[in-house]
Amino acid sequence: MTLLEDVVELAKRRGFFWPAFSIYGGEAGYYDYAPLGVLLRDNILRVWKDHFAMEGTIFVDTPVVVPEPVFRASGHLQKFSDLAAECPSCKLKQKLENFVEANGYHETLKTRDEALAFLSDHTVKCPNCGTRITDAFDFNLMYRVEGTSSRPLYLRPETAQGIFVNFRLLSNVFRGKLPMAVAQFGKGFRNEISPRQALIRLREFYQGEVEVFVDPEMKFWKDFKSDEVIRFLPRDGQEREMTAYEALERGIVSSNAMAFFINKTHEILTTVGVDPKRLRFRQQRKDELAHYSFDSWDAEALLDDAWVEIVGIADRNDLKNHQEASGQKFALSYNGREIIPSVIEPSYGIDRITLTVLIHSLGVNSKGFKVLSLRDEVAPYHMAVLPLVNRDGIDDYAAKLFKSILQKDPYVYYDDSGSIGKRYARQDEIGTPYCLTVDYDTIADNTVTVRFRDSGKQVRIEAGIVEKDGLAGIRKLREEAISS
Repeated sequence: MTLLEDVVELAKRRGFFWPAFSIYGGEAGYYDYAPLGVLLRDNILRVWKDHFAMEGTIFVDTPVVVPEPVFRASGHLQKFSDLAAECPSCKLKQKLENFVEANGYHETLKTRDEALAFLSDHTVKCPNCGTRITDAFDFNLMYRVEGTSSRPLYLRPETAQGIFVNFRLLSNVFRGKLPMAVAQFGKGFRNEISPRQALIRLREFYQGEVEVFVDPEMKFWKDFKSDEVIRFLPRDGQEREMTAYEALERGIVSSNAMAFFINKTHEILTTVGVDPKRLRFRQQRKDELAHYSFDSWDAEALLDDAWVEIVGIADRNDLKNHQEASGQKFALSYNGREIIPSVIEPSYGIDRITLTVLIHSLGVNSKGFKVLSLRDEVAPYHMAVLPLVNRDGIDDYAAKLFKSILQKDPYVYYDDSGSIGKRYARQDEIGTPYCLTVDYDTIADNTVTVRFRDSGKQVRIEAGIVEKDGLAGIRKLREEAISS
């Protein structure tokens, strides 16, 4: 099995995520977050939000249903589509690129005319039934919503437009200063032709998007230095390892703001548990840029043997279009000039990041059992309290300790089912970093055994340390154990 297949199996069995509507046969492109997945996803989101809040970012929450004029101005009505094809025999419908790649070709086809010419000159067959594919069509990815409005409505394919149309109001809140960063977390909807690979390509998904409004002549956020070495893959195909600041100085990254938010993204992703050795920043080719983008760098994670985009950092300018379409003035007086700000947009695919963290955390211990080595910052439960047996007052002591710890940390699990070995394995598999075992010695001297997930090492400590300091006390013990 691949790591992705292993994670999908574990996720369904242990309760991270599973296909939605399964009792009615399911529906492609839709997944439920199960109890542990909700906690993991929300912890990842908390790290994302905290990092941007520290940068002075302001946050908004706008509707998922959007009137047509917004997407006409943004270009989504005209250009937000995929080239698709349908087999005339078996009716398999998917992206044209999937048919093309299945036949061993590696062509980037941008328009229907290019696609028809290619299909005429090359034999492209349906991978299901072998019928030749001869036609292609543009498939708009937005969901249209039926309602009582006098104008068409759509489910948003991104959260960004809700920020752009409110730019004037947001600028007033921010007192007209630049640069200004505005973030939004919420759901987006795309009518994907062929959703696949669990949380990688969904029709309903979570985004965390930040719109950073900057002077278009400088595209400057703040002076910064960086120590973290990042893997860069520019358009020239020459992979390099350097800091974001060095990439800016060498002209590999075009602006201060772009370099800063590449560095910030690397920091966030590694904090939540993306393996830096399986993370790179790739500059998009000009022929793959979105219709609204001048430049874009994708944070890509290696999942099994494929690089998958999990964050896109785009240089875009939507405000001019909305100013022209709405008649509202979006220009600002800045440093003696009247400008329409440019936008640097770090857009985080929260579902893909969640899946990446699970894949990069999955391993096997010395006994052959699966272990999710989730970081403390994102683990669904920080610790588990385990009574050795359910008798002789041990269970009563464990229950009391559990309730006491809950006052310090609500993300604690109580597990009294099965042998102690099976319970350790169960907690390892869901990523719980620490287990506290209550046994007969606990009754005698008020000490418990702390077991560290990743090393399996166990130390004896006073129960009061955990009751008093919670997770901080356990972390200190772990560091002492590692150093010794």
